[in-house]
Amino acid sequence: MCRNIKTLYNFEPVASEDEIRAAALQYVRKVTGFNKPSQANEAAFYDAVEQIAAITHQLFDSLETNATPKNREEEAAKVRERNQRRFG
Repeated sequence: MCRNIKTLYNFEPVASEDEIRAAALQYVRKVTGFNKPSQANEAAFYDAVEQIAAITHQLFDSLETNATPKNREEEAAKVRERNQRRFG
């Protein structure tokens, strides 16, 4: 899995539209190998981003969990601590 793709589900506050769209953009970049598509591929590229973002919203709306939502700041602190141990 790409290290830069972050978990967005079951957080308080819920993932924003911008976070979901950024994840969709990163996914499309990864699978196409394009950082920025050519003019010939631009429409298809950004259409895929929008479709994936919409499907992600549908997925989040249909998922159920009994787990309490995670706190964004606490999770970010855990990542910083893990990176500090790993990279010094």
